[in-house]
Amino acid sequence: MAFRSRRGTSRAGEPARRRADERDRSGEYNCDGRLERRERDERPNAIYPGDSMSDAQRPMDDHVPGEEEGFEPIEVFPEAEEMDLRPGADNCYKCSTCDTNCPVAEVDDEFPGPKFQGPEQWRLKRQSDHDIDDSVMKCSNCMRCDSACPSEVPLSQMHNTARAEYVEENMSKLSREYWRNRMLSNYRKLAPLAATFPRTANFVMGLSVTQWMGEKVMGIASEREFPEFATQTFRGWWAERGGNDTSRERARAARAERGEDVENPHKRIAYFHGCYSNYNTPEVAKALVRVYEHLGYEVMVPEQACSGTPMFANGMLEDARRAAETNVRELAEAIENGADIVASCSSCSMSIRQEYPELFDFEGTEDVAANTWDAVEYLRVHEDLKGELEGTAVDGEFAYHAPCHARNQGLDGQTVEVLSAIDGIDVEDVGDSCSGISGTYGWKEENYDTSMKIGEEMFEHMEDAEATTGLTECPTCSMQMGHGTGYEITHTLEVLEAALVGPER
Repeated sequence: MAFRSRRGTSRAGEPARRRADERDRSGEYNCDGRLERRERDERPNAIYPGDSMSDAQRPMDDHVPGEEEGFEPIEVFPEAEEMDLRPGADNCYKCSTCDTNCPVAEVDDEFPGPKFQGPEQWRLKRQSDHDIDDSVMKCSNCMRCDSACPSEVPLSQMHNTARAEYVEENMSKLSREYWRNRMLSNYRKLAPLAATFPRTANFVMGLSVTQWMGEKVMGIASEREFPEFATQTFRGWWAERGGNDTSRERARAARAERGEDVENPHKRIAYFHGCYSNYNTPEVAKALVRVYEHLGYEVMVPEQACSGTPMFANGMLEDARRAAETNVRELAEAIENGADIVASCSSCSMSIRQEYPELFDFEGTEDVAANTWDAVEYLRVHEDLKGELEGTAVDGEFAYHAPCHARNQGLDGQTVEVLSAIDGIDVEDVGDSCSGISGTYGWKEENYDTSMKIGEEMFEHMEDAEATTGLTECPTCSMQMGHGTGYEITHTLEVLEAALVGPER
């Protein structure tokens, strides 16, 4: 396999700064809380390297050295009932690394950037009757600021809470923007109707008049092509195939053929397929099932709601909470039954692993986060692919884009690492730029041009690559890649399926 990279430095295997995801290569977990990982002096207004001293922390001019009475600091921020983000805000020493790594700020001079949206806005809100600035809705929730921050400031957590507060307190519930965002956030509720009549839905959504009306009525960019719905959902295929019972038998047969113990309760995963792989690209979900069963894993498909990623990005925090409660309940039960959680969408795994424990405190959240994996990561860390890909061959030239949400989990280098063992594949890593679409962000009329400007670097590198197909693990990144270049786009699991399983259907 040939591999070329446009990255300045490789971060393959680098652990992400996240609360439930810091795993070593043996699969052990570090589940310390995000804000508690860094030991800090708990005294009010303590000073740390890089902190600036506030007036409240400076000694009074008439202070006499040697006095026994200790200095009493002024309470700057009132007590708040909501989650305490002050430790994170205190960690910010205004280096602006987050701003320089923000793809929106790079192309939009009017966007104030992550530093303002997070720590600065948090401080302003607690010192006066300051309303959340409406620019918080321009944040794409790519979460690159989280990866960039050297001080472990919980920037995306601050952005998510600020967005939710803005939507609740400042956005008109009668506005077109509110209902457009609500519709985009709750794709899972609309998709079943289209999936019931997929051919009709695809025909209607493909009409130019439908796209024109979508922009005029709802504010959805008319330049975007609506994704097609599959004629059969993944869950429909799964049930028709025999569900969990059939997978158990296939896994047992695969273990016997491989000379392993037929009874192995440790080789069991619960698949979080997400919305898009169920309704639009079931071939990705099928590829995961076939690859895992080939390697001797029993696959379970629990009941599930949307991961909540689009809800977080649009400030619909209560919708996200309801979805998370369903997912945590169902996934916790799967863990009790001996399964690890595996997701094929990098945004889904990121949401469960990072956003759930940051924003929700209901029972089971931390445990589910600690036992959730990206699908390729799980096989790599548990060395299931060791020796499996040698001697396999897949013809193809691929331009690979690592999604921002994969980078935030420290997974940006793993795909090229894994695929390097397959003969006949030529992969070019097209760099670490953002695709620009960021889920629902690039679907909004007012964000479309910004989205395409952000994606220009990726488009150029893809077109310069000696490739015929795009490769990524994020559904909306794949939309943007195809939209900007005309490439066919595939998922890493489909390449692994071609190498390990072949044309089986």
